[in-house]
Amino acid sequence: MKLLYLIPFISAFIGWFTNWVAIKMLFHPKKPIKILGITFIGIFQKRQVQFAEKLGKLVSDELLSFQDIESKITNPANIDQLMPQIDAHIDHFLRVKLAEQMPVISMFIGDKTIQQMKAVFMSELKDLFPGIMKSYMGNLQRDLDLEKIVIEKVKGFSTDKLEQILNDIMSKEFRFIEILGGVLGFLIGIIQVLLTLIS
Repeated sequence: MKLLYLIPFISAFIGWFTNWVAIKMLFHPKKPIKILGITFIGIFQKRQVQFAEKLGKLVSDELLSFQDIESKITNPANIDQLMPQIDAHIDHFLRVKLAEQMPVISMFIGDKTIQQMKAVFMSELKDLFPGIMKSYMGNLQRDLDLEKIVIEKVKGFSTDKLEQILNDIMSKEFRFIEILGGVLGFLIGIIQVLLTLIS
């Protein structure tokens, strides 16, 4: 009868152990092992290429699209933030650089003329920037395949690297799954004991 009361603890251990094994099997064994004609290998090792492809598509389609980047950098508010720096650069060019390169012309350009020229340049640049940035993003999208880059990077990860990344992100969740297995196993064990006593 005393052995009957050990059932919940045995069930708890089995529940914890099976969940622990299931988590370990995500990455282990790292090399294929044949047991009774069945080949065992970690789930991530087996599915690394598919994982890389899915992640690459997710990043390029959902997380980091060129359309989102383009809308940000062509946003008038963001362009306005660049204007003071450009204004300062043009001012320096008209007052200093132009005087160095073309001293004769600079003698006929006073402060009022510089301000007028600067206003014209700034207005033109403000109209020009969105088109330039859109054109640049179009070229960048053709030259830079985000999906391919992510796929190649993830495919090139060692299994140790993938395991470390996943453990860094989900170590608490893995621990919770292990404990949950033990708790559920314990509860099932108690139910078995109660059913045995009732019968």
